[in-house]
Amino acid sequence: MAGKTKETEDSRSGVQVIARAVAIMRSLRNENDGLSLGQIAERVGLPRSTVQRIVGALQAEHLVIAASPGRGIRLGPEITSLAESARIDMGEILRPYLVELAKATGETVDLAVLRGKRLIFIDQIPGTHRLRTVSFVGESFPLFDTANGKACLALMDEGRIMKLMASEAPDVAEDPKKLEAFLAEIDDIRSNRIAFDRDQHTDGISAVGAAFGDRQGEIYAVSIPTPSSRFNLTETKLVAQLLKTLDQLARLEVIGRT
Repeated sequence: MAGKTKETEDSRSGVQVIARAVAIMRSLRNENDGLSLGQIAERVGLPRSTVQRIVGALQAEHLVIAASPGRGIRLGPEITSLAESARIDMGEILRPYLVELAKATGETVDLAVLRGKRLIFIDQIPGTHRLRTVSFVGESFPLFDTANGKACLALMDEGRIMKLMASEAPDVAEDPKKLEAFLAEIDDIRSNRIAFDRDQHTDGISAVGAAFGDRQGEIYAVSIPTPSSRFNLTETKLVAQLLKTLDQLARLEVIGRT
């Protein structure tokens, strides 16, 4: 029993050291000029002697380095190496969920990523209907008249939306009634998680869309574009299936906001 007790205590001690080391490295995030040992100790709530001991071990592994002579400690090059190794291909992770969504609806499913003022399509699962919508990977789409674009806007604060609108949708920004209606639509999307495009971007094509962020701050959007003649009959099903997919994605550790 005594052996097991010591083993348990050693295990807990090891976990505690790891937790403290992680806390120290997090305290150095965005601190390019570095922090002193005293500043780190204050941020993480540990004795300076404990911080000095852990920082010494982290320096030996190049996880932290001296910022410059007399300027304290900053994150080291090994962090960048580890981050690059752990870089996640979101398209690869999300594709099985998009395939299931396409099977459940019979419609084309698109995945896009926000780049500046436009959405760039990075993947597409074709639908099974003879009459279906088709776009191309690499094609870009606007934010203000597409379902996936409006879903992305719903993840932003009003200040950022207005800044984008000034250049991308001035007719809406400069018309009080249109602006009020558009911002109300964005609020609805925030509440319901689903955005709509009913013949707005392309006549004869309607869509539902949803957006989410990853842990690195990138914004992605999933959309289901459909010929409007069929969309009117299947809208409820499309919304239900897209919400189901969103709930599945929300359980992925790589996803941030949905």
